[in-house]
Amino acid sequence: MIKLFDSHCHLQDPRIIDMVPKIIKTTTEAGVVYFAVNGVSEKDWHLVKEMSDQYPCIVPNFGLHPRFITERTPNWLKTLRGFLESTPPAAVGEIGLDKGSFGRKIDFADQVDVCRQQLQLAKELERPASIHCVRAFGDLLELLKSAGPVPSGFILHSYLGSAEMVPEFAKLGAYFSFSGFLMSMKESKAKKMLKSIPKDRILLETDAPDALPKLSNPDSLYLIEKEASSADGISSGGINEGNPSEKSPVEDKDNGKQAQEIHNHPANIQHVLSYVASLLE
Repeated sequence: MIKLFDSHCHLQDPRIIDMVPKIIKTTTEAGVVYFAVNGVSEKDWHLVKEMSDQYPCIVPNFGLHPRFITERTPNWLKTLRGFLESTPPAAVGEIGLDKGSFGRKIDFADQVDVCRQQLQLAKELERPASIHCVRAFGDLLELLKSAGPVPSGFILHSYLGSAEMVPEFAKLGAYFSFSGFLMSMKESKAKKMLKSIPKDRILLETDAPDALPKLSNPDSLYLIEKEASSADGISSGGINEGNPSEKSPVEDKDNGKQAQEIHNHPANIQHVLSYVASLLE
């Protein structure tokens, strides 16, 4: 069995956190040996830390996602530094820029400033960075060029940018990570983009609980199912709006069954691997 690394997921997400032991067991049996679990705000960094202390297979990432920058406290950067310094294996993430449907509601200059500060921290502590980018690749490229090299490299997570931008990002040290969202891109465009990436810069991820792969035979998917009424504290959706996704609850009306929330499972990285391999022939 091929040993795999899920380079970006969110097992601390409130929608699935109470099912983590079962999720990890199923996924490791499917060949995944490590998970990069990305924190997104001050409110969940401690959860990622606790999870990584409990499970050796989890590589913790701590970062302030652009969606949550309006909620940050005055000491957010000091707190972030504390988590990173106390956790030597940790990377910086999820950080980034967003001009998607949700990101447009958040001051973009503020997004750039917060992202720049976290990139500086990654450089200073010599940690990799996991970067979210929705409809802002030109802005991100400009920011990365002005910030200077990130010694430990960076991941463009769930990359859906153009083939033309790949060489510029690659020159700066980028790795390109792909999730089930790739299946929403026009196949010819996805193939051209993948073939423009150096083979040693291609990574795989699930972005679980989001980015459910779209398959012709969905029966082969692993799903995380949870009754919507029992999901106390559930978030209102994924953090990747602006990317195609399947997040809506489903309901079996014929049987009168309770509505359930259906989420992506990290074991579906096998489907991402198969799709990327098929496009690369």
